[in-house]
Amino acid sequence: MSFLEELNRGTVLFDGAMGTYYAGKYGHDPECCEFANLYSPDRVGKIHREYIAAGCDAIKTNTFGANTGSLDCDEETVFKIIDSGWETAQNSVSGTEVTVFADIGPIPHIENIDNTEQYLRIANRFLSLGAEYFLFETFSSPDSIRKIAAHIKNINPRSFIICSFAISPDGFTREGVSLSKICKAMSEDKNVDIFGLNCMSGPNHMVKLISEIENPQKPLIAMPNAGYPTLIGNRVYFENNSDYYAHELVEIAGIGAKIIGGCCGTTPEHISKVRRLLDKKTGAISTYAAPKQIVESDKAENRFWKKLESGKKVFAVELDPPANSDIRAFMEGARKLRDAGADAVTIADCPISRARADSSMLACKLKRELDIDPIPHMTCRDRNIIATKALLLGLNIEGVNNVLVVTGDPVPTAERGTIKSVFNFNSVVLANYIHDLGEELIRGPFRIYGALNLNAYNFENQLRHAKEKLEHGVDAFLTQPVHSPRALENLKLAHRELSGKILGGVMPIVSHRNACYMNSEIAGISVCDEIVQRYEGLDKEQASKLAVSLTTEIAQSMSDYVDGYYMITPFMRTDLICRIMDNLK
Repeated sequence: MSFLEELNRGTVLFDGAMGTYYAGKYGHDPECCEFANLYSPDRVGKIHREYIAAGCDAIKTNTFGANTGSLDCDEETVFKIIDSGWETAQNSVSGTEVTVFADIGPIPHIENIDNTEQYLRIANRFLSLGAEYFLFETFSSPDSIRKIAAHIKNINPRSFIICSFAISPDGFTREGVSLSKICKAMSEDKNVDIFGLNCMSGPNHMVKLISEIENPQKPLIAMPNAGYPTLIGNRVYFENNSDYYAHELVEIAGIGAKIIGGCCGTTPEHISKVRRLLDKKTGAISTYAAPKQIVESDKAENRFWKKLESGKKVFAVELDPPANSDIRAFMEGARKLRDAGADAVTIADCPISRARADSSMLACKLKRELDIDPIPHMTCRDRNIIATKALLLGLNIEGVNNVLVVTGDPVPTAERGTIKSVFNFNSVVLANYIHDLGEELIRGPFRIYGALNLNAYNFENQLRHAKEKLEHGVDAFLTQPVHSPRALENLKLAHRELSGKILGGVMPIVSHRNACYMNSEIAGISVCDEIVQRYEGLDKEQASKLAVSLTTEIAQSMSDYVDGYYMITPFMRTDLICRIMDNLK
């Protein structure tokens, strides 16, 4: 019986894990089991045959990590691994009705590197070997897959393509893409025949995830891990829970997965027990309650965004969080700004990698006590995905639904031995994660702001990056302050090129020394020589008057190109900001 006939007849069973099972049988020799295709193909073939004997209907080639990034080798070696892996799998199914799927896993992402061409060459290699069945597994985004699937179908329209994504129990991939977004993209892609989930989640959590997929339009695949691993010494172990696993996996089939199988930690024993339970199945389909729908009226109003959309020129003013627990000056400054007409207060997240009071906690305090709309900055530097989600949930509960997403300043070189950066995200991925999470939150979505450096020497690159941010959920930009004709020209260009709202950056310069410091030590800020010279020889009062008049003049010059102003308060000098806002009104 062919794979498609089997699929039409009922539930199809894939094999289980190769990598973890290989390591359990033979140790880490070689370190990456894909190399065993070259050096120990008999071991790989033996594992394939164990899964076939366990009763699976399809097996995967031992090529999940067969790419230059995962194996740290040249492409010629990758192709030899693919060739041998394909031959070994084909030999293993000889004389059976088991189908071989060309297994393609994700290529490790490197900033500013597009892996599409390597994916296409890998797909072409499999096609040249005669592959018609493809499995893309453990991906975190549908973006690359769509191009490769279209390429494969164009070369061989008979090809059958399954796409499987690694989604954590909370419904998001490592790149911050939500389950709902993946389902929409895959349902609409005519080149993808089946889609679903594998890895990251154990069987119980995958039952929940699969049950949340509404009207998928296509058959689903589910291949959960055996459970969650334990680290003993330097080795990762999965407990033998094959009876429980088999029961849960068959339950997943009962709620709609047409194809099931195993991922990390599973063995032929797991698959054998699944096979026995499947053969006893009566065909009854379990039902699960659909996820609770969010009613629009339940969502909190976003006052600041409403003002922006109305066309009002808004004022968002940045206040530095305190370096200690004395909050009096900060709160008093925020109160003065509110009374002077500020529409929002933005709060930096440990700027220049120095610990300050947490921006999100201060945001909640401002919202509760002063009823002003805060925009906490959120860096990618200090939190992993767990801490990030926990913080966003807290902000949403408190009604703080505006955030500025930035990569974050690097930890100073002298402290890197004791302070470790996290960087689970970059700013684009974090924006995408916050956008998708916000769509599912009861109190409404976040409005996401990004940074735009008008002082960058290669501003074309900044614009390309800004457009990418817009594609991944950013709604508006807060720019670096304008202190030069070049920055103003870049702002005009951004106004023409970008679809998002723009808040033009202004920052009063309070002295000649301050101007020199900003030029020399603050990344992303550039003060032209003419402005620096105007502060020479001025006393404090004279410099303050110049700061107000000059900043007002700069803000007025950018008025036609911005939707509001991002005003940065120097040294807590809220008096200067209030005077500038009064002038602009």
